[in-house]
Amino acid sequence: MRKARTAYGGAIHEAVEWEGKLKLDDGRIVDEHEVIWLTPIEPRTVFALGLNYADHAAELAFSAPSEPLVFLKSPNTFVGHNAYTRRPVDVTYMHYECELAVIIGKTARNVKTEDAYNYIKGYSVANDYAIRDYLENYYRPNLRVKNRDTGTPFGPWIVDAVDVADPMNLKLTTHVNDKLVQEGTTADMIFDIPTLISYLSSFMTLSENDVILTGTPKGSVDTAVGDVVVTEIEGIGRLVNTIIGDESFTNR
Repeated sequence: MRKARTAYGGAIHEAVEWEGKLKLDDGRIVDEHEVIWLTPIEPRTVFALGLNYADHAAELAFSAPSEPLVFLKSPNTFVGHNAYTRRPVDVTYMHYECELAVIIGKTARNVKTEDAYNYIKGYSVANDYAIRDYLENYYRPNLRVKNRDTGTPFGPWIVDAVDVADPMNLKLTTHVNDKLVQEGTTADMIFDIPTLISYLSSFMTLSENDVILTGTPKGSVDTAVGDVVVTEIEGIGRLVNTIIGDESFTNR
């Protein structure tokens, strides 16, 4: 099942996909364009993977890491489907990153790889923009690279884990202004989903609605104000986002 969180008629509603429309938790059926899409869950602790696809590491002239390269993201970065992401006026290189989001469903500690899928609530799509101007080192990305307000569109759906037969064999694509610019498959992850859950839970407790952003394949290129960026993962969803400039944030 595909589920979403939306704002409609002045209230927040859980919703499900319903014959090409949305069925709200109060039973009303509405068109997708009538709602404001929120993130499919309210993210708790968010773990993001760097260089988790060998082809992406190679395009950045880095060797593949020998253990997961993980950094944390804060809730302020997340926006929903059809939302806007700010590109600061002084930035020269800001690129998209299509990523499979893994959402934890229950408390997890010292999880074995063979049991890891039992701890997953579902999957979603994330577009984890990076601002390379602020990058100090890909192995130690600083806060400004990955924790900018509005910098991580997330959604539109959470797809129940039981409905995804093989999350390690899903096609990922990104289109900018209808042009295909990124293509890959989750099969090419260096560290697969069970390995990541086992690794993280070996030294800390994972909780419901923690999120793991599993990295991106090669093909990340610069974006500009006005670009419409569509990140899509086979069977999970199609996430639309538009880049806007500082002029839209004149009161900040």
